[in-house]
Amino acid sequence: MKPEIHPDYHTIKIKMTDGTTYKTRSTFGKEGDTLTLEIDPSVHPAWTGGSHKLLDTGGRVSKFKKKYEGLGF
Repeated sequence: MKPEIHPDYHTIKIKMTDGTTYKTRSTFGKEGDTLTLEIDPSVHPAWTGGSHKLLDTGGRVSKFKKKYEGLGF
């Protein structure tokens, strides 16, 4: 490996949303840094099987549907 073209690969600590931690190797930060997650597999609906809802913020979905209702979508 050419050191001048590859990022530094070192050990960091990952802190999950529930406070648990584990060590892994990464190119994030520098040796010994902690990466604190805001979303992880214990809380994200993609991993927990939670239902996905489409939020109509400010009527945008309704406005889109009304605008293109004649096109057969």
